[in-house]
Amino acid sequence: MNSLDWAVLIGYFGVMVAIGLWSHKRVDNVSDFFTAGGKMPWWLSGISHHMSGYSAVMFTGYAGIAYTYGVTSFITWSFPIALGIAIGSKLFAPRINRLRSRLHVASPLEYLKNRYNLSTQQALAWSGMLLKIVDVGAKWAAIATLLSVFTGVTLNQGILITGAITAVYCTIGGLWADALTELGQFVIQLLAGVSMFVAVVMKLHDKNIGFFGAWDEPVLHGHGKPLVGPYGTVFLLAFLFIKLFEYNGGMLNQAQRYMATGSAHEAERSARLSAILWLVWPVVLFFPMWMSPLLVHAKKPDGSDSYALMTEHLLPHGLLGLVVVGFFSHTMAMCSSDANAIAAVFTRDVAPVLSQKARSWGERSGLIAARVTTVVFLCLSMAVATQVNSPAFKDIITVVIKWVAGLMGPIAIPMMLGLLRPFRRSGPTAALTSWAAGLLAFWLVNYPINWNVDGGVPLQYQVSVPLAVSLVLYILIGWLKPEDTPERLAVIDKVNTDGDGVSAVPVPAAAGDDIVGAPNQ
Repeated sequence: MNSLDWAVLIGYFGVMVAIGLWSHKRVDNVSDFFTAGGKMPWWLSGISHHMSGYSAVMFTGYAGIAYTYGVTSFITWSFPIALGIAIGSKLFAPRINRLRSRLHVASPLEYLKNRYNLSTQQALAWSGMLLKIVDVGAKWAAIATLLSVFTGVTLNQGILITGAITAVYCTIGGLWADALTELGQFVIQLLAGVSMFVAVVMKLHDKNIGFFGAWDEPVLHGHGKPLVGPYGTVFLLAFLFIKLFEYNGGMLNQAQRYMATGSAHEAERSARLSAILWLVWPVVLFFPMWMSPLLVHAKKPDGSDSYALMTEHLLPHGLLGLVVVGFFSHTMAMCSSDANAIAAVFTRDVAPVLSQKARSWGERSGLIAARVTTVVFLCLSMAVATQVNSPAFKDIITVVIKWVAGLMGPIAIPMMLGLLRPFRRSGPTAALTSWAAGLLAFWLVNYPINWNVDGGVPLQYQVSVPLAVSLVLYILIGWLKPEDTPERLAVIDKVNTDGDGVSAVPVPAAAGDDIVGAPNQ
């Protein structure tokens, strides 16, 4: 990078901070900070939902998969995400929106205290927060890895730079700042992605390789197959099921985008827009990665540096800076949205249980707590990022695919299925048992069993078994030990029905009452 590239990068950071300062004026209370007060346009929510699902992992880990295997990177990643969100646009998006509009909650997990009980809410809240710290840590490590390729800064310096800039704008402006910066980041991504696409096509032309004829090149042999290597049919089906829950709210930050719209119908439109973007736009981003074996030789065994090397090789200064900004925009979009979601969970679900003072927070004190929590979460995730390549976490893609996909299911099953009428019989026993058994299954499959199986447990089973265990137990226990009390049924009615002809939702018990044991728990 030269001075022109640095000017583009520094200018981008300045704009992000400016958006945060502008958004500050729109944040008067906790609801504004976490759900934009339900005033976000559906199209902005949809773009924000789409952008908050990306990170620099696409340009490192998934670039490595594209470099090694080809189009399976799209077939087993963005395609199941698009399909999962499309299904969720009818199944989950309207119901999650009603959590805010009808139950008046600001955290996606806040309703669980009445849907199940306090213990279930706390179990899902704590495990969700811990998982997100690891997940976001991997994202910081990914962008720092790219930054080191372009600038030569160390991994820890890259983590500090990106984390600090993100902390400024998302702490000041809340979800409004997240969504507006993600809109700007989408425009940047559009320009950077198209620039890279055109540069690769022109380079192939210089080598007398046609747009479609490239697939006949020996170095790309087998790269046109949709399912290859460890990414087979079982992995695809497992990933589709996982992404159905994850990208419709199971990882919390996407749920906030649905909650931020004005109505259930607008939340559905938001999800449809996100699904379309996931189906179309990643093809443009992935094409250069699929062609990368023809243009560069990756230095890392997993090919995770291939896209960065190709960018340096093909783009002139200025455009190079724009693509680097695109890398940052992906990661900062996801990490800031995660920070906001976890701050919501802590201040709305956890803090009132831990502290009596937190139960009486006013608008000002609650907003201060939300901002402090956001900063603390970002600092913890940055600390974890420094350990991503350690023996415990291994490489970036291992953290993202195995840890996040494997552990998300046990948390998402009770949260997401608890919204649906067909699962009304499943109560706190089913929720807690399925959660605990899913976490245990993850540990068994990935460690003791994996150590004792020749060649290890295939990746598709490492990520799918925990979710399958949680799902089966959640349904089975619900039928064997139904706990569908009138109070819980009233909550389900509220999120499944538009209009006023629904049961009244009971007033939430005080956190102290829940701790000692309230009725129907």
